Amino acid sequence: MSNQDDVNLETGEKVSYQISDTILAGFVDYIAGFRKVSRRAATHFANREWGAQADDADERLLMHRAKVVATVDRVRPLVDGVADRRGIWRAARGHYKERIADRGDFGLAETFFNSVTRRVFTTIGVDNDVELRWFGATTIARGDVQAKLFTTANRVNDTAAMVREILSAAAFEAPWADLEGDSRRAAARIDSFLLEEWDSLSADGIDMLRPVFYRNKGAYLVGRLRQLNRVTPIVIPVVHGDDGLQVDTVLVTESHASRLLSFTRSHFFVEWPNPSDVVGFLKSLLPMKSLAELYTAIGFSQHGKTSLYRSLYRHLNHSHDKFVRTRGTPGMVMAVFTLVSFNVVFKIIKDRFDPPKNTTRTAVKGRYDLVYNHDRVGRMVEAWEFENLSFERDRFDPELLDELLATAAESVQLVGDQVVIRHVYSERQVYPLNLYLREMSTDKAAAAAIDWGWAIKDLAAANVFPGDLFTKNFGVTRHGSVVFYDYDELVLLEDCRFRRIPQTDDPADEMRSQPWFSIEPGDVFPEQFPTFMAFPNDVSSEVRKRFDEAHSDLYSVDFWNDVKDRLARRDLPEFYPYSERLRFRRKPTKALG
Repeated sequence: MSNQDDVNLETGEKVSYQISDTILAGFVDYIAGFRKVSRRAATHFANREWGAQADDADERLLMHRAKVVATVDRVRPLVDGVADRRGIWRAARGHYKERIADRGDFGLAETFFNSVTRRVFTTIGVDNDVELRWFGATTIARGDVQAKLFTTANRVNDTAAMVREILSAAAFEAPWADLEGDSRRAAARIDSFLLEEWDSLSADGIDMLRPVFYRNKGAYLVGRLRQLNRVTPIVIPVVHGDDGLQVDTVLVTESHASRLLSFTRSHFFVEWPNPSDVVGFLKSLLPMKSLAELYTAIGFSQHGKTSLYRSLYRHLNHSHDKFVRTRGTPGMVMAVFTLVSFNVVFKIIKDRFDPPKNTTRTAVKGRYDLVYNHDRVGRMVEAWEFENLSFERDRFDPELLDELLATAAESVQLVGDQVVIRHVYSERQVYPLNLYLREMSTDKAAAAAIDWGWAIKDLAAANVFPGDLFTKNFGVTRHGSVVFYDYDELVLLEDCRFRRIPQTDDPADEMRSQPWFSIEPGDVFPEQFPTFMAFPNDVSSEVRKRFDEAHSDLYSVDFWNDVKDRLARRDLPEFYPYSERLRFRRKPTKALG
């Protein structure tokens, strides 16, 4: 080997270390910023700085992408001009793995590295050559031996004393309005659960996470109640009212805790050095929740995407079913398909939209961005955006593949035996409301219909108008909640103008195919809603009757304009991640979302 070869090797090694160090510095900067913002949540809650809390939520949502882009800008000059770009990057990957091996957040560090890598190399599908890639099983702490992660409260005297110990240990930076009363009320709820579900007041203790979960105007103490081999989540929501801190309720079932961490809600602020410890603890309580959902729930949405991406490819390696069209009414804007065994739907924007749709690809993507950044108030499904995915052709139903290639060629291409998808959204699969109303009993259908009305009202109060009010655009979760998932026509409610249909003395006007009055962009006519909100023909008339009894005000211009007025005054309701009937009855207070 010549001296020049030695020089080239030395230079290449130096560059690979520079690449590794630059990416790690970007990740460290991201995590530091993330934790700094998360740490502020406790102070915002104590000082009731709700606007500042909302601003921090917006800042954190954009933080990962911003840090990745900045890191790419710093690392690209190190790679450009290098003859063996991939060789240098593989060496940098090895150095990076060594650097992060002892970090408690190495999983997040891997995701950051891959985000940078995919931008530098414009990766399509999976690039084993340069990515940190693993689709096999992984370990995650279950929180069983993390003494610093949680404290354990035991019943020494009575349940109220145990609850008081838990509340006091939270060390909020604000006084309690009625600590003794809250302790008694919470204890009564816990004792009621123990007697009804476990047939005993005996409990081995309550493990409570040290980090507090903050979201909007609420703080949540999260833990697990244990008795022998039994365990159930226990969540204590705390609100900060005019008189001080108050326990709003106690949640002691898996279903209630699952809704708290739902894919239809905004992310929590949780400050802890090793997020995987927290996720492991939550997974031990909520085994039905995927790691993707849990990481996303505590603010790491990019790592949630990575977890979903990996679990999908792992699932493909251990299954044989094909991607097929999703059940329900085909969309005019989106081509929607699913892998039935994976419980996720995929949505691709079509090249052209069927009439009467009058929108653009850019506008549709903008609406999905709006949902990502907006408070989803438990009524909008989170959509993960992916680019440049690749799947084997034989995993697609032939008719579906023909349809995708014909209607979404801008996003879907066939490259050899691979189906390359340039752009796609994924959402958790829910039961389409129009099918649910048709296929369930009258009582279940009526309950879903009534909750559909509440979903529309909740969205309105959150400054969201769905645009399309058809039942096919809504779905039912496994918990029975109705959620909105079709964002093609979504707009901010404040941008709508709700009008009455003008009266006419000419009977011929009523028969015209086109309105006899002028309609401007943003005009909405609630009197027409009964037509758009029609139920499938084979649904019992009893369902419609119950819906109208509960929600006929939706057909009134006055209802919608009243909501607009309250939005303008900032006189906004709060959105509880649990039923109103579960709340402790007390003086009304601004609550949590």
